[in-house]
Amino acid sequence: MKHQQSSIPRSEYPRPQFVRDQWLNLNGEWEFAFDDANEGLRLGWHDERELEGRIVVPFPYQCELSSVGDRRIHERVWYARTFEVPAEWAGRDLLLHFGAVDYRSTVWVNGQQVGHNQGGHVPFQFDIAPYVKQGENRLTLYVEDAQDAHQPRGKQSTTGLPHDIDYYCTTGIWQTVWLEPVPPIRIEEIRITPLAHKNVVEVSIYLHAPSAAWRLEAAVSENKKLIARTEDHTAVATASLSLSIPYAKHWSPESPNLYDLNIKLFDGDELLDEVKSYFGLRGIEIRDGRLLLNGEATYLKMVLDQGYWPEGLLAAPSDEALQTDIGWVKMFGFNGVRKHQKIEDPRWLYWCDRLGLLVWEEMPNAREWSPQAEELLAAEWKRAVRRDYSHPCIIAWVPVNESMGFPGLGQQHPGQYAFIERMVADTRRLDSTRPVIDNDGWEHTDITDICAIHDYTPTAGRLRERYQEKARGGALPLTVWIGDKPLFARGSKYRGQPVVLSEVGGFLAIPPHVPAEQRDMLYQFYASVQTPEEFLEKYHGLMDGIASLNFLSGFCYTQLTDIEQEINGLLTYDRNPKLAPESVAAIHRELFRQKP
Repeated sequence: MKHQQSSIPRSEYPRPQFVRDQWLNLNGEWEFAFDDANEGLRLGWHDERELEGRIVVPFPYQCELSSVGDRRIHERVWYARTFEVPAEWAGRDLLLHFGAVDYRSTVWVNGQQVGHNQGGHVPFQFDIAPYVKQGENRLTLYVEDAQDAHQPRGKQSTTGLPHDIDYYCTTGIWQTVWLEPVPPIRIEEIRITPLAHKNVVEVSIYLHAPSAAWRLEAAVSENKKLIARTEDHTAVATASLSLSIPYAKHWSPESPNLYDLNIKLFDGDELLDEVKSYFGLRGIEIRDGRLLLNGEATYLKMVLDQGYWPEGLLAAPSDEALQTDIGWVKMFGFNGVRKHQKIEDPRWLYWCDRLGLLVWEEMPNAREWSPQAEELLAAEWKRAVRRDYSHPCIIAWVPVNESMGFPGLGQQHPGQYAFIERMVADTRRLDSTRPVIDNDGWEHTDITDICAIHDYTPTAGRLRERYQEKARGGALPLTVWIGDKPLFARGSKYRGQPVVLSEVGGFLAIPPHVPAEQRDMLYQFYASVQTPEEFLEKYHGLMDGIASLNFLSGFCYTQLTDIEQEINGLLTYDRNPKLAPESVAAIHRELFRQKP
């Protein structure tokens, strides 16, 4: 029995690559309070005291969907609600999951503290079985989200107000909260590694179990038909299973073939735990300065997506909204997304897997450098990579963007340069199968796997002129288009990596799509257009210039949607197209049809 309610927001299963049948969604109305006087801990708000306000979880208080809609800065907030544990869950461990809570969290159950978390973009969980009782239980959450430039915050403004290319903040819960009954001896984690060139999938399984004689079984099915099965015995808490896939179908944006995976844990013949997952047979590699997908050269036609919604900010209003955004990307003729300064909801990655979209995953960065900022960034990034390792859609990891929070990187500041190298090394230790882009945009180090360049040169002629030497087999420019940023940090140089123009375009809004109240606050950096026809003319020219640079492995256009004052999207903030998607897709077909 799933104990699910369809009337609550975001009622879909929140973790689609690691599914158990039984769970209880805790989204919906919670008690809520601001703690601007910083008195909640002293007054014991985590005890039985009812909080006066109300909020709809999983939406941050700053947005309309939360029912609060207060855009002011409140650095300390409290949540509380009651819940009952289904009687048939007795005797099991009980995991309390938070999909994401920005930023520092403390959790109590029935007045007893059960744990802390630090990190606003990754999940955390606690076993609350020792703290619950029959009947009604009370759950309380305290969140601190300071306007701290040293914590990973991505595009969230440090002033609380949108300006330039920063937006309103997201504080507190912004992904699903849920309960999951689990056996004391269980499957804790799986990591799926496709070996597409061998038509093999390797499954690493991590157990929450003492050393003993356990039996593991893995089964792969396609359209509910069993096609591969294996089992193994292990006396320790980790195991690795390998399965050959007969008549294998590889995963790609054009053919996003997925296989279902079922993992079972036995003690003798007794079934202890079962987890359902899925995978795609997808290989990504670099050879001779080119990106290869499943052994064949591939050309990235990406769009930058920041994952904000007017009614939810970082929190997607619905699962359908996530799916619809991916649909727009494909209708515009792109084959990938650079998810910018956000670790996205796992449901979005699920839909990218299922619908077929390549993804660069990028860590939200801090704004100022310090040893503390480095440690916060590194710790959360490693958790993000572990969470998303098994998604076939992800083809690159990006720990840092545009030296954000690392102002001395270009001059090879010894501490900052060493940290970027450490981030790349840490990422490769967690995942040796995907490229790592050290610092997207400029000031690369020697060890980046892809040379990702941000270049807002607006015309084809100027773009060709800028890269003419490289196009003739020579060198890349020493600096990026703004002139003062070196492409590679001092002491580093280009070593033949694939080159991607990972930010281009950004043409400002077509005026009829700019709300009157926003016209005075537009971010006026990008080139502007006045009509759909002018946009298509400029876009065609830019894409023609990019297509003529045969050394490139792809591009990323800025951007999919408007966001507050940054009104340069192909879609408005509320997801209305500014021009026919097919007209953009037609340009891609015309100019890139010879690209792999």
